[in-house]
Amino acid sequence: MSEQARKAVVLLSGGLDSATVLAMARAAGYACHALSLDYGQRHHAELAAAHRVAAALGAVEHKILPLSLDAIGGSALTDRAIDVPESGGEGIPVTYVPARNTVFLALALGWAEVLGATDLFVGVNAVDYSGYPDCRPAFIEAFERLANLATKAGVEGARFKVHAPLIELSKADIIRAGTRLDVDYALTVSCYQADADGRACGRCDSCRLRAEGFLAAGVPDPTRYRG
Repeated sequence: MSEQARKAVVLLSGGLDSATVLAMARAAGYACHALSLDYGQRHHAELAAAHRVAAALGAVEHKILPLSLDAIGGSALTDRAIDVPESGGEGIPVTYVPARNTVFLALALGWAEVLGATDLFVGVNAVDYSGYPDCRPAFIEAFERLANLATKAGVEGARFKVHAPLIELSKADIIRAGTRLDVDYALTVSCYQADADGRACGRCDSCRLRAEGFLAAGVPDPTRYRG
């Protein structure tokens, strides 16, 4: 396999899941080009975490692209007038960011085409997650079909593949997998309302899922919490 064929674009938020995916892609032999989005998220500290993770896990390149999803709002993660919920509820939570994974994967697809890569990696999960519609297998399958229809490379015979290796894993299984690959989870930030130093609130849905995952995995939780 040529070096060009083994390039991959990995969406990297700076959180636990995407760090694990980057480690998995690298372990599978891909030259990983990590892509993070500065989309107006209130938990901006995750971008510093993404930079640390990309360096620690040997990404060939790490880009942070500006993307003002806060200009349309509609989510507690992009609109500070909407409170981040600190308890579970029914239905899709207000932390859902409209069309986020569709937009993120589209940008990853564009960069992949420029690089001559046909593999995209994303850390979506349909087991221990918050109920987002763009984290389901049906979405990944549909986007992969779109990628092969909507691109010059696809029309000319390239076959894009969207890898979602965490999609059927529990949070505990993800943590165990990452631990086997020497992921330093102390570098990551998962909290929806982390402070400027990346310290977690310990109360939001993302913090809860993360803490429960470490407990179930039997792995010490390295998360830094606010006092």
